[in-house]
Amino acid sequence: MNADPRDFVEAAHDALGDAKLRSALGRLKTHFGLKRQQAAERYGDFEGLREAGRAIRDQAVANLDTLLETFERAVAARGGQVHWARDGAEARAIVLGILREAGARTVTKGKTMVAEEIELNPFLEANGIVPIETDLGEYIIQLRKEPPSHIIAPAFHLHKEQVEETFRAAHTALDPTRALDERTALVAEARLMLRAAFERADAGITGANFLSAEEGAAVIVTNEGNGDLTRLLPSTHIVLTGIEKVVADLGDVAVLLRLLTRSATGQEISSYVSVMSGPREREDGEAATAFHVVLVDNGRSKLIGTEAEDVLRCIRCAACLNHCPVYGAIGGHAYGATYPGPIGAALNPGMMGVARAAHHANASTFCGRCAEVCPVKIPLPKIMRHWRAREYADGLAPRPVVAGLGVWAFLAKRPALYRAATALAKPFVWMMLR
Repeated sequence: MNADPRDFVEAAHDALGDAKLRSALGRLKTHFGLKRQQAAERYGDFEGLREAGRAIRDQAVANLDTLLETFERAVAARGGQVHWARDGAEARAIVLGILREAGARTVTKGKTMVAEEIELNPFLEANGIVPIETDLGEYIIQLRKEPPSHIIAPAFHLHKEQVEETFRAAHTALDPTRALDERTALVAEARLMLRAAFERADAGITGANFLSAEEGAAVIVTNEGNGDLTRLLPSTHIVLTGIEKVVADLGDVAVLLRLLTRSATGQEISSYVSVMSGPREREDGEAATAFHVVLVDNGRSKLIGTEAEDVLRCIRCAACLNHCPVYGAIGGHAYGATYPGPIGAALNPGMMGVARAAHHANASTFCGRCAEVCPVKIPLPKIMRHWRAREYADGLAPRPVVAGLGVWAFLAKRPALYRAATALAKPFVWMMLR
């Protein structure tokens, strides 16, 4: 579902020429940026909270192996099952095996970025299983056959008029004269269509914002309630998430929740916080539901012990996107990857390879705003510089850039020559500026 990150430059130019996209992205500062600032101010010692969150995530990454083993034992003790996937192919195969064992033909999905990362939906469709996104934004872009453009607001790049067009094209069984010009009408129509999907689903797939090792619990936050309907109604529930989401216990989760919701949407807490810990007994007397957790590595573990290790602290709040001038100008689709913006620039080269994602680390003004607002204090510009250095060291940097830096380095080592060259260049620079 994702484009090619190597086409970033061309895609960015196209995005800059999209007037509707520019208008939609203009809402970032007021919709997310301002609300985050107000929520942080209301909390009081938000910097102290950030420092506590950073320490929790650092401790988790440092003890990732033992925490994951503790989590697996706790899940098993409650009657659930943990599956380990080294890459996207293994994760897809594991999910398909669980669904086939359950006889599932229709699957509802709560929001999960890892499912986007491993391109799960087209794989399930190719194997005769119908996945239905139940997060409103994900549902909209699924109908449009688009990937998410934002980590927490997948359809942020769209205006309501575009959503209306999408619904009219997709929901052809409904009255064509119905009014859909208000957001409330669009939401009501989505609820109508999704209600039937919830009722007929054979299995449900959700992500996880956090995993609590001690309790063997997965935690998700939502504002629409779709996560609970996805996990509670079907007889099989699959949690699909990355290995780095684990922390020691629910006490650590509580700290990170305070950071996540304030940084993401400016809320003290989201409408729903769901703690999922094993199969549940069915009230109708049938067998207990099946509970599976699929833990996906897909390049994460190889970041441990490297200059990019700190990126594994990320709690996917998207604050860095919401304050990034580059993302704010071109949106998420230009990146051609699941994770756009500064977090993508720091994460993608490590997971996808520098050769594929080098453009992302270069797509930065290095204003440092992303690091300033990160709730767990990830040094995102520092990690981007690391990937830039790797690109150069591996001989992957564009030749004109390498040549230009070579000329600059030659002059910079010779102050007198540098001053003479800049004096000669000054008139030409002014001409270009005019």
